[in-house]
Amino acid sequence: MSTSDDLIVGIDLGTTNSLVAYADERGPMVLRRNKDDSGLLPSVVSFDPSTHRMVVGDEAKLHAVERPLTTVYSIKRLMGKGFSDVTQEIRHLPYRVVRRPSREEGRDLPAVEINDRLYTPPEISAMILKTLKELAEVHFGRPVLKAVITVPAFFDDAQRQATRDAGRIAGLEVVRIINEPTAAALAYRLDQKKESTIAVYDLGGGTFDVSILRISDGVFEVLSTHGDTALGGDDFDREIIGVVRDEIEKQYHVRIESPATQQALRTLAEQLKIRLSHESEAKFEIDIGSDRRYERVIRREEFESLIRSWIDKTIDCCRAAIRDADLEIGSIDQVVMVGGSTRIPYVRRRVGEYFGRQPYTAWNPDEVVALGAAVQASILAGKTSQMLLLDVTPLSLGIETLGGAMSKLIMRNTRIPARATEMFTTFVDGQTSIRINVLQGERELAKDCRSLGVFELSGIPPMPGGIPKAEVTFLIDQNGILNVSAMEVRSQQAAGIQIIPTHGLTPVEVEAMVVESYAHAREDMTAHQMIDLRNQVTFETTKAQDMLDKVGHLLGESERRETETVIRTLRELAKTSSQPKEIQQARADFARKTVRLAEIAMTESLKTI
Repeated sequence: MSTSDDLIVGIDLGTTNSLVAYADERGPMVLRRNKDDSGLLPSVVSFDPSTHRMVVGDEAKLHAVERPLTTVYSIKRLMGKGFSDVTQEIRHLPYRVVRRPSREEGRDLPAVEINDRLYTPPEISAMILKTLKELAEVHFGRPVLKAVITVPAFFDDAQRQATRDAGRIAGLEVVRIINEPTAAALAYRLDQKKESTIAVYDLGGGTFDVSILRISDGVFEVLSTHGDTALGGDDFDREIIGVVRDEIEKQYHVRIESPATQQALRTLAEQLKIRLSHESEAKFEIDIGSDRRYERVIRREEFESLIRSWIDKTIDCCRAAIRDADLEIGSIDQVVMVGGSTRIPYVRRRVGEYFGRQPYTAWNPDEVVALGAAVQASILAGKTSQMLLLDVTPLSLGIETLGGAMSKLIMRNTRIPARATEMFTTFVDGQTSIRINVLQGERELAKDCRSLGVFELSGIPPMPGGIPKAEVTFLIDQNGILNVSAMEVRSQQAAGIQIIPTHGLTPVEVEAMVVESYAHAREDMTAHQMIDLRNQVTFETTKAQDMLDKVGHLLGESERRETETVIRTLRELAKTSSQPKEIQQARADFARKTVRLAEIAMTESLKTI
């Protein structure tokens, strides 16, 4: 049996669904609530507008139309981004995303406004992670404190930091952040014995990545990676929604603006997309009010034409990844399909046509990333020693130089961990400090790249321009997290930072959120207990009502009325009470008062045997 100290789980924190997995001597496995459960947790968080009770997963998804302003989905697309980065994205969201006030100049955080409170994307993601953590703790019967969490390979430093923050808020030590395609390759390798060069095509609900890897004798070497963190199944849904919106407006002169209708459209579009993976056509139906109903049959060919440009973009990324790996397309031995959106037949056909081979689809595309994360967790826990992972950084890193140029120190697709050092100098006589603006991106001008953070190397003795020598060092750890330091060689003055992007959370803010989660732990536990109690009440009262309908005529009139009253009373109490003890006492009273009904029902059932 594992102890809490060596227990590390693998988590796929997805745009649409999330999973938690674990690997032992039997191999990796997805953790499930019961034998009939898929293990998929919808990445959806919903808040009750009246009670402010929060639920995650399937129950949250069920409330999407009922609570359009307080049900949050696709939060991964907002992770690690500034408010100005997501203005286009939030146009498609029925819930409210606002600019989060900050006392620090230049901080540009988006936040979801729910019941007059602001939640950052890492906080919402932490709610999903905490639910997965609790699922794992139920499975193992002990605390789960450590995790490997996957991210899209093309996530930049800010998005990785945001993911780490979410884990910390959820009470998890994120021991490693691993790229999703690389995780998929770790799982894929379990089925393969020979040396090979593979392409992992990862198309999920909100992001796309492709990675080229060479696998040999347990060594996983990432040669290149490319992708788009704003391309996925959500965009396919929006194409369908766009067609429906336009036709409703033309046919009925009605604009779809209410949040509830927007949520309904999104849900129906997603369901239609899924059906079209198995059927040649599917019907879209929605009530738009005033006794008007929009109906439309969409054929698979039409859907394929709607998403063609998006799939073209993924093929362009594949082309760039192969070029960056310095390979020919014929060098690719296998193409592994990952992510729920790769179930779409058109996607598989286009990928097969480009690579000239049938894609590998033996693994469940929803599970393979989590399984790979579990394998990496097993390696870190010392349970698996036959594998070595060599990953790369997806984007170039550098600093801004005089005139606004981008000087790159670490090029994209450099193997990590990585270190690079370069000398810079001053251009002004008597300059006593150097402002260092750390950049990420592929463009040549600083204004076209993303600024990850700024710090100042001060205390330099005044010297003529060009004389001071500032040694700037970039260090990327195995998680892709960046540290930058600088030292003036003559004076030995030094400064440095672990990059915390201007649109990320500060350590103080993260710590405050962690403390708050502890403060609300009892409240959260009570809420969870109430969900279980209400489910039990529903089951027990439904069963009692069924028995009453069948054998109630065998009870005396007053006894029957009393039984009806106790069923009704318990149901009403479960709806209105927020006290677990009160409901438990009522259940005990209910059980006593329905004993005779249960005995009669049992006796009658035995007569039929």
